[in-house]
Order: sequence, then C-alpha cells, then structure tokens
Amino acid sequence: MKHFINIRIMILSTAAILMTAVFCTLAYYNVLRKEVMDNLKVCARLLSDKMMINGEEALEDYAHDLYDDFRLTLIRPDGSVAFDNVAKIEGLDNHKDRVEINQAMKEGEGESVRRSATINHTNYYYAIRLKDGSVLRTSRESHSMINIFLHAMPLIIIVVIILIIVCYFVSRELIKRLLKPIEALADNIGREDQECPYPELEPVLGHIRKQHHDIVEHAKVRQEFTANVSHELKTPLTAISGYAELIENGLVREEDTYKFAGEIHKSASRLLTLINDILRLSEFDVSVRDDFEMEEVNIYDIARTCGEMMELKAKDHDVTIKVEGEDSFITANKDMMEEIVYNLCDNAIRYNRPGGRVEIIVKDKTLHIKDTGIGISEEYQDRVFERFFRVDKSRSRKTGGTGLGLAIVKHIASIHEAAIHMESQPGKGTEITICFP
Repeated sequence: MKHFINIRIMILSTAAILMTAVFCTLAYYNVLRKEVMDNLKVCARLLSDKMMINGEEALEDYAHDLYDDFRLTLIRPDGSVAFDNVAKIEGLDNHKDRVEINQAMKEGEGESVRRSATINHTNYYYAIRLKDGSVLRTSRESHSMINIFLHAMPLIIIVVIILIIVCYFVSRELIKRLLKPIEALADNIGREDQECPYPELEPVLGHIRKQHHDIVEHAKVRQEFTANVSHELKTPLTAISGYAELIENGLVREEDTYKFAGEIHKSASRLLTLINDILRLSEFDVSVRDDFEMEEVNIYDIARTCGEMMELKAKDHDVTIKVEGEDSFITANKDMMEEIVYNLCDNAIRYNRPGGRVEIIVKDKTLHIKDTGIGISEEYQDRVFERFFRVDKSRSRKTGGTGLGLAIVKHIASIHEAAIHMESQPGKGTEITICFP
C-alpha cells in the first residue's frame, strides 16, 4: 500500500511540475510577445514621423542604426516592396496578401507572428499605414513558444528530477506518519480503549470491532462446542469399550451377558443420536433459508401426527399427551417442522413427572407446547437453547438426552424467521411458544 501511494504521489507531482512548466512558458511567451510588439510599434511610429519630414531617405539612415535582427520594409499601395533592409527587393513577391499588411491597409495598423518565408525564421510583424497609402512594416526575429520551451527543457528536466527525489522522501515520511496510528490500531483492534486516530475512520472501526468481537465469540463457541462434543462422545464410547472388553475377556457371567449387551446397545443408540444431532447442527451452521425446500404445510397436522407417534413414549414415562387447535398453514420446510415439534415434545415428556401431562396447541400460526414437568429456574431460561446446556445433567443423560434438541429448535426457528418465547416455573412446568411469520 505504501509503495502504491508513493508511486501515485510521484506521478501526480511529475504531472504538476510539467504542467507548471508549460503554463510558465506560455506566460513568458505572452509577455515576450507583448514586449516585442510594443517595441515594434514605437519604432514604426517614430520612423513614420521622420518619413513625413525626410521622406524615404529616413529609412536608409534609420536602418543603419538598428540591430541586425531588426527589419524594415516599405510596401506600396499595390503591395509591391519599395524598401527592405534585409532582403533584395527584386526577389520579393507581392506583400498585399500578408496578414499584417492587409489589416494595416484596411484598419490603419496590423500585427502578426509567423515564420517568414524570406528569411526562414519566426518573426513578429507590426505594420502601420502612411498618409500616402503605403505601409511601413517593422519586424523582428524572436523565439517561438516551442523554441523557448525546448531551450528551457534541460533546466526543466533537472528541476523535475530534483523535485521527484524530494517528493519521494517527503511522501515516504508523510505516509509513514499517516499510517503509523492506523497500523497501531490494527495491532490492538480488540482493545476497546484504543482511540481512533482519525474521525473519518470511526464508522469503519466500529464495524471492524463488531466483526472482530463476533469472530472471537464464534471461535469461543466453536471451541466450547468441540470440547463438549469430545466429552459427550467419550461417555458412550467408554461405556461401549468397557462392556465389550469385559465380555471379550470372559469376565461376565452368562446370565449377565444380555444385560451388558443391552447397555452396549443403549450407549450405541445414544452415540448415534448424538452424532445425528451434531451433523444436523453443522448443516444449519452453513445453510440459509434458500438452501431448503419450502412448501405450504399445516402445523396442526404435523402436531397431531407427532402426538400420535409420541403416545407410546409418553405412556412409558407415565405422561399423557394431548393435541388441540385448528388448521394453521405456513410456508416452511416440512421435515424441519416435524423436527421442531418432535424435539419439543420429547423434552416435555422426558423432563416431566409421573402422572404429568403434555399439551400441544396450534392456533393462528402459533405452536404452544406445555408440560407439567420439573420446570426451569429463571437464571437458566436464557441458556437452555445453547448447545449441550443441561439444567439437570444427571437426569438428561439418564433419559437419553443429548443437550442439542433445543439448539436445533432455535436454529430451525431462526431459518424460518420465527420467534421463540418461554415461560417456566420450577416444579410447575414449562410452556414454549413459537410464532411463525
């Protein structure tokens, strides 16, 4: 970046210097042109006054006192040359079509700057009409603007080189001082007390700090998630490995073999459930709403089907399950809706008490699931949707919970832009409400 800025500054400096040189040359040329023309006018008028007294003889006398680059020409009314102190008049063509001559004949005086075909130099011309109709022209050789610029070119090149060198070191130091506080800010982007060096960067800095905070938090969550996954996987794997080792070494009585096989099967089932939930969450982490097939689904039909499917499990836990409500259609992914209802019902049954009940109510695009279970204290209600968070870890593992069910529910609700609300009291039960848009 520094190199890029340096190059751009030097390019701009070089362009500015060259443009300055061109404009200065043009200004100098205009001053020179005016000065030369003023001298030619003075000379022409003085000579015209002398000619009124002494006639054309004054031309020859005056011509001897002039510089070599000063030219006098007298043109008759018909355009022929009567006198010229530089060229032989016999070889000169008619001058009536010359710009300054034509202008002087019409307006009394005229001027022009052009390259002379006679002497092959750039000349400044001034012409004045005399009383007898003839035209007296004074001219002088001088440098054109191009010649002036070319003569100044070596000096311009030297100045350009010097200024480029100066600009390089000045811009290098300036950029270094300009970027130093920004680099210091970048090294301490996570520190809230680090002040922004430039007010213009405040909005960008706020956005970057927010992103940095989100990245750090996300990394922390992923680290905790990885640690929790390792811990959760280790428990059933250890049980499977331990029971299998006992059976392999013949340390289990024949009548206990079925019991150990049942424990292995139970741990394996828990392991598969845990892996499926982890894979499901990983899928949600990298997906958005458009990645899933959406259709019009009836939440009440899904709730009724889930209630019928969960009746056996509810009976095993001595819990009654009841579905109420009315047809309620939303645009959603059907599999995900079934997953939400299943996970919430599964939790309501698992954390209920003997003789308890679960109610599933669907109305106005809203899903309510109530239970008369153990409830959740207020201090934990904001955390129950976190991955692997359990209020009662021993009860969760005993009932086969993975601690990921409500996290999956939260992700599905987020994908469908639905709002989740929880009300719970310890010992009285829990009600979770999901409002779909």
